[in-house]
Amino acid sequence: MRPRRSSVDGSGAARVPAWAALAAALACAAPALAQPDAGAAGGPAARDDDAPPPPPRPAPAPAATERGGSVWASCAEHVPPGATRPQIQETFPRNGFSGYAAPLEITVAHGKGETVLPEGFKVQSDSDAARALEKAGFILPEADAGAGPTSTTTATDTGATTRLIIPFVPLPKEPGRSVLQLPPVPIAVSRASGELVTVCTRPHEIVVEDPIANERDPKVRPNPPPRPQREEWVLAKQLTAGILIGAALGLIVAWLVRRWMRRPRVVAAPPPKLPWVAALEELEALRRSSLLSEGRTDEYFDRVSDCVRKYLGARYGFDGLETTSDEMRALLARVRPPVPVLPQIARFLADCDLVKFARLQPSEADCLEAIERGEVVVHRTTPPAVRPAEGAGHGGPPAGAQPPPARPSRAPEEAP
Repeated sequence: MRPRRSSVDGSGAARVPAWAALAAALACAAPALAQPDAGAAGGPAARDDDAPPPPPRPAPAPAATERGGSVWASCAEHVPPGATRPQIQETFPRNGFSGYAAPLEITVAHGKGETVLPEGFKVQSDSDAARALEKAGFILPEADAGAGPTSTTTATDTGATTRLIIPFVPLPKEPGRSVLQLPPVPIAVSRASGELVTVCTRPHEIVVEDPIANERDPKVRPNPPPRPQREEWVLAKQLTAGILIGAALGLIVAWLVRRWMRRPRVVAAPPPKLPWVAALEELEALRRSSLLSEGRTDEYFDRVSDCVRKYLGARYGFDGLETTSDEMRALLARVRPPVPVLPQIARFLADCDLVKFARLQPSEADCLEAIERGEVVVHRTTPPAVRPAEGAGHGGPPAGAQPPPARPSRAPEEAP
């Protein structure tokens, strides 16, 4: 029993290298090597006397002669003018088994800027090279099955050395012992200038035995163990990448929204009350307080004085609480138009200073008189546009009336 012949898969082998396009510029055929002695060292074991003699060696393919090169059915050698043919060394086993790969080891010495097999060792199944190999009884194993060609490049002082291992599977047509000849195979070297040099290996002979030739009653062997097959799941990869990107973008957007929601917000402050409105409200609250009933007349009088001073400062543009009575009289004297109740204000300030600095104890009547005098000062210095109508009594502007904006204070020039 012999293994079933397999064919070279087109997916494992791509297009023929560029050397196939240069077959028109090739030269004479390289001579075939002499047939190795079957009984030499490393040859096959002796068989019974009734074994059939080995078949005759196949004749080499006819050669076409052109300048500087040789043409085989499986290889076309081409060396451009001015280029040097790379030196190669080859080894191929002299014995092998049918259906088992036999490696062709090639060592190529080339320059540092050159590349051996720039596109890899590729043979199309319908090419002349593939048909020549199959006719000679050899096929190339599938590269995806783990038995593809290998290449190793080592730099040297004068250039570089590339070691190639190209496996070939001998499949003789007849059972028993067979002598096959491996035809030359192309080795392409890309020069630094971009030119392509193609050299052909020598033809090699190999004595092929059946794996079960020496078995008396060969049994059917089981199939080899299966290999794990991994398929790229493109949709799952795309979905996973999309989910990850979406999650990252979602986190970024959530962080930005949270930061925007927690930003410091500007709260509009309520407009300040007009000075005369605030002063009248404060005096009214003081009138309704329990200071007089508790006998704290000095505190009552002092708070009336502070309320009037604060109002005059806000009304005419100075700090009334930090200004002395003399400074306040001088500032109010420079106001234009003149303050209508300036003498009453001066007497009110003088009475307040007596209570504050002379330690006089005001009576309840003095306190009530002081708060009435303060309300009169506020009403008499209120701008005419917002003064209450006659008979409205003491208090702020009428209900529903919109007070005018505060009058900008200015310090007119002093009178001579």
